[in-house]
Amino acid sequence: MGLLAERAADRMQARQTYRTMARMQRRRSFVEDNLGMREDFSSRREPAQAAEPAPAPATSEPEYVGELERLAQLRDQGILTDDEFEAKKNQILGI
Repeated sequence: MGLLAERAADRMQARQTYRTMARMQRRRSFVEDNLGMREDFSSRREPAQAAEPAPAPATSEPEYVGELERLAQLRDQGILTDDEFEAKKNQILGI
């Protein structure tokens, strides 16, 4: 293999590695945010506010509708691939 081809292959590998690591970091950040693992001091509630019950939803839509909407948002943001979205949707719907 020539020197230029070898350097081009190395650059492509480095670029792919960077993209993969960036994608993994985005997913990790999303999971940490949703599970509360990441400390967010700006939105910390006082104990009196935390004791209040959450308001009941106004509509009586099934649970899976909200889950599917959340998955669609993840797919639109590029966090989930179309295949991952379809697999999870089928799992939720029991297909």
